[in-house]
Amino acid sequence: MEFSAEMIASFLEGEIVGDKNTVVNNVAKIEEAGKGDLAFLANPKYEHYVYTTEASIVIVNKTFQPSHEYKATLIKVEDAYSCFARLLDLYVANKPQKTGISSQAFISDSALIPEDAYVGAYTVIEDKAAVGKNAKIYPQVYIGVNVKIGDNVTIYPGVRVYENCVIGNNVILHSGCVIGADGFGFAPVDGAYKKIPQIGNVVLEDNVEIGANTCVDRATMGSTYIRKGVKLDNLIQIGHNVVVGENTVAAAQVGIAGSAKIGKHCMFAGQVGIAGHISIADGCQIGSQAGVGSTVKESGSVLLGTPAFHARDFQRASVVYKSLPEMRHKISQMEKELNALKAMLDK
Repeated sequence: MEFSAEMIASFLEGEIVGDKNTVVNNVAKIEEAGKGDLAFLANPKYEHYVYTTEASIVIVNKTFQPSHEYKATLIKVEDAYSCFARLLDLYVANKPQKTGISSQAFISDSALIPEDAYVGAYTVIEDKAAVGKNAKIYPQVYIGVNVKIGDNVTIYPGVRVYENCVIGNNVILHSGCVIGADGFGFAPVDGAYKKIPQIGNVVLEDNVEIGANTCVDRATMGSTYIRKGVKLDNLIQIGHNVVVGENTVAAAQVGIAGSAKIGKHCMFAGQVGIAGHISIADGCQIGSQAGVGSTVKESGSVLLGTPAFHARDFQRASVVYKSLPEMRHKISQMEKELNALKAMLDK
């Protein structure tokens, strides 16, 4: 499909700078785009590409003021990044959609599957499972007994959803993620470890997205909750009985131990570790590889390091840390001089 600059500007409520009849039929990164491509500029450090790109149309912020000549037609909007995301949504919506239930899928007679659902080959849907409207369940997915799945859910190949788990509306589960495996619960008995049965479930609320090979463990009792709007990257571990608050985001390899309570609108960078049975206040930001071992009570805290502490203090400590070898040398030299003085005084 082709879209003109005029059509795109109308959809985004933007201002055209250039030829309103310029057309595009594809989207691309600004540094790689060619004729007929639509690109965007949101990060100022990529501005130089505006002057060299072969893209036919570039979406920019209204604040953008070019400093050199350029060839593309510009569409100025309030927020180039979010507007480009809206266009990508439109692009995806116009792609061919999967439909129908494969004859090679196994679906229990007691499962409830709407007529407009897509179920791929070799998918298994167990007894009393219920799937919502417009769900898309790709090949080789396992849906356990009594699982409840909401409307407009997309489950990509290789996902496993264990029994009794609940998945809300507009949820996306990427390949290989596991929802509802047993929590890591063992009791030391006579020098060994006895498994504690995990009889709870996992509840994913609306508009949650979970990345590839991420695991969310079922609760020992009750539920592990991933609240609405949460976005989890690939390769994340969420322990049993954890609660992740609304609209919190976490990057790859984050680990949250059992019974931790995470607030709303938090942001965790890659490889952050959260100890069990602690709470993180709303709006906290935790930097890469930080380890949080105690409750964070102050909303909006920015933490770095292991053990994690406030970012400003961490930066000051980092300056001192870099100087430790030199400081050690100076202290050693001072110690030698002090010993020499003591020896002289003793004489």
